[in-house]
Amino acid sequence: MPTAGSLAPDAAGRAARPQLHSDVDKGDGSIKYILSGEGASSIFIIDENTGDIHATKRLDREEQAYYTLRAQALDRLTNKPVEPESEFVIKIQDINDNEPKFLDGPYTAGVPEMSPVGTSVVQVTATDADDPTYGNSARVVYSILQGQPYFSVEPKTGVIKTALPNMDREAKDQYLLVIQAKDMVGQNGGLSGTTSVTVTLTDVNDNPPRFPRRSYQYNVPESLPVASVVARIKAADADIGANAEMEYKIVDGDGLGIFKISVDKDTQEGIITIQKDLDFEAKTSYTLRIEAANKDADPRFLSLGPFSDTTTVKIIVEDVDEPPVFSSPLYPMEVSEATQVGNIIGTVAAHDPDSSNSPVRYSIDRNTDLERYFNIDANSGVITTAKSLDRETNAVHNITVLAMESQNPSQVGRGYVAITILDINDNAPEFAMDYETTVCENAQPGQVIQKISAVDKDEPSNGHQFYFSLTTDATNNHNFSLKDNKDNTASILTRRNGFRRQEQSVYYLPIFIVDSGSPSLSSTNTLTIRVCDCDADGVAQTCNAEAYVLPAGLSTGALIAILACVLTLLVLILLIVTMRRRKKEPLIFDEERDIRENIVRYDDEGGGEEDTEAFDMAALRNLNVIRDTKTRRDVTPEIQFLSRPTFKSIPDNVIFREFIWERLKEADVDPCAPPYDSLQTYAFEGNGSVAESLSSLDSISSNSDQNYDYLSDWGPRFKRLADMYGTGPESLYS
Repeated sequence: MPTAGSLAPDAAGRAARPQLHSDVDKGDGSIKYILSGEGASSIFIIDENTGDIHATKRLDREEQAYYTLRAQALDRLTNKPVEPESEFVIKIQDINDNEPKFLDGPYTAGVPEMSPVGTSVVQVTATDADDPTYGNSARVVYSILQGQPYFSVEPKTGVIKTALPNMDREAKDQYLLVIQAKDMVGQNGGLSGTTSVTVTLTDVNDNPPRFPRRSYQYNVPESLPVASVVARIKAADADIGANAEMEYKIVDGDGLGIFKISVDKDTQEGIITIQKDLDFEAKTSYTLRIEAANKDADPRFLSLGPFSDTTTVKIIVEDVDEPPVFSSPLYPMEVSEATQVGNIIGTVAAHDPDSSNSPVRYSIDRNTDLERYFNIDANSGVITTAKSLDRETNAVHNITVLAMESQNPSQVGRGYVAITILDINDNAPEFAMDYETTVCENAQPGQVIQKISAVDKDEPSNGHQFYFSLTTDATNNHNFSLKDNKDNTASILTRRNGFRRQEQSVYYLPIFIVDSGSPSLSSTNTLTIRVCDCDADGVAQTCNAEAYVLPAGLSTGALIAILACVLTLLVLILLIVTMRRRKKEPLIFDEERDIRENIVRYDDEGGGEEDTEAFDMAALRNLNVIRDTKTRRDVTPEIQFLSRPTFKSIPDNVIFREFIWERLKEADVDPCAPPYDSLQTYAFEGNGSVAESLSSLDSISSNSDQNYDYLSDWGPRFKRLADMYGTGPESLYS
């Protein structure tokens, strides 16, 4: 049974019908044919009577180019094969039914500007699904539909190349190309496909930098600080990226040391800054010649011209009112601490740097001289001492001097003065510390019990040298001696053996210390030495003095008992005094005698303007005698001269004298009575008073007929006087 060959679709896309035929088939219908294998019954069917094979659907070689089938002839009656099963392959014959396709499109590519003709840009590739081995269905030819005359494409390879020379990125930097691929070798009737190619011209350094202007001018104030930006200039360059990077430098001019130029890497600008202070009075303008050049030049384009350019920059300095300037930034001065107040230490000088040369006035910034140790002459700048100086308090004074323009006080310059205080020997040496010196009771002669040193607040240039010795009074003592070690220390030694605390527990040793200053100073320092009970190693155990001096036979218990008795007596005395104070009785307790009560009420009245003396009993013993000067007990001795010693002669009166003597005796024995000096002299109100005396001691001796009835109208305080001096029937002495 023969196998079928390839199948080619007809014009309608249907395949030709292959046929199977068995040699045993007589054509009487006794044989039937069956088909199995890939695509049987679904794509291919067989006529069981004739063996013709039919395709049931459109075949596509691009989907499947081959089908493997198996055919067999069977006896129709017995359904048994009459021949062995045979296998055959159906090959689908290709037709041109697929157009070329650019699977990687659209494309982007770049090529340097100014590239020569024929420079390869990019290769495009189109694929055709048709069978490349059968006919020309898959043979593709490339052509350019858009992009001429700048670019061309190789028809067979699809390589795109430049077609024009000197393409300038700065004129046009991007091109859009349309490339066509056509099968059938480009013949009529072939299928085609297209793609786009975007070609970008990349930059090359083909443009030199150029300054937009031949010269620039900038105005800057002279007060502009160092490192400030004066100007920014930029050379134009049509290139981009690294091809436009600049380098600037000052190639000429009179400001080479005053200004410098650097490049801003972000903007490629040249930045001109100040390197030194500007001074309008010294120079009013500067001229700079500045060059700009590409950092990396391309040798291929050097023929286009120099890749650098120059321009001129003129800088005009503007005048600014400046503060005074000191001739020196720091004035070191020295002065002895022994200098007198008002002595000159040194002089500072400042001047106005402006052309006006305004006069300058000086002052000291008191925040730097809070104690006001120094003064400065406002006109001359001479610094003098205003207080006594002490190097030990402050060895260096750092002060700030202010210089102010007379015409413009807001312009203030500052100068700095460092005044070093030179030392003199004005401090005596003294012990370096408070020594706690002990000596053992069993100390031996020549034993060192203390090593002492000294300090001195002064600082001599050659260092300290102290000399130690005992004072004259202590030189001949038999207890201790001093040895000067010649190294600013001294040793205290014992001169005898055996010290007893019961004899003397503390010794005071005066030590004389002299320094090496010129003139030298000395001081006497007392070293306290305590006698202590020590152990076998010489370590002090106790230094307290025991009660060895108590009388023999008087024990510690007896001493405690005596002290307890003394304390008990003191407590009893305090209790008695307290009880007496609680039983305090009034000074005047006999109310039956009206005259006594009257006297007490006069105590509330007080004396006249000059009654400043305390009570003196001598005036009451003999009222007619003028008393001598007495010292008041209620004033301090410094003001005793204010007391007036003279009194008027007062007539004797037995009644008042007895009353006051009784009160005096009661006050003497009464511990709760008011102080002695609180009693006042009733008989004397003072000399020079414009009011006459109202004292009953004076009035009772007079024979005045004056009417005192008006006293009863003055209120209860004057009722007793009204009763004594009134003319009514109830008057005491009517």
